[in-house]
Amino acid sequence: MSKNFEAENKLPNIIGAGTKFVGDIETNGDLRVDGVIEGTIKSQGKLVLGPGGSIKGTIKCVSAEIAGSFEGKMEVGEILSLKASSYFKGEMNVNKLSIEPGAKFIGSCLMADKNGASHAPVAEPKK
Repeated sequence: MSKNFEAENKLPNIIGAGTKFVGDIETNGDLRVDGVIEGTIKSQGKLVLGPGGSIKGTIKCVSAEIAGSFEGKMEVGEILSLKASSYFKGEMNVNKLSIEPGAKFIGSCLMADKNGASHAPVAEPKK
């Protein structure tokens, strides 16, 4: 009987400093990026972008912690945390957002729960 190796692997996937990857990445686990990625990332776990790391492209993941540079579109099912050293330019669609003082954010943010309901306040009709 064959076993699914990826489901049992508890180690995170790592793109180390000095490494550049161009293309698409899909993983059932966590991913740490200290190098450079250009492309699409789909993760069933947590994405960590280290302070020296850079990503340009599209990300869809469960949770993310950004300390490096990101440009593109990001969809995070649970929480996105922008650390003080982070640079974020683009669009984000998140359930929860945490931004430390010093983080740079240029773009748009849509906060919605897992069912897609927006957390934006509903305007009162004018009388």
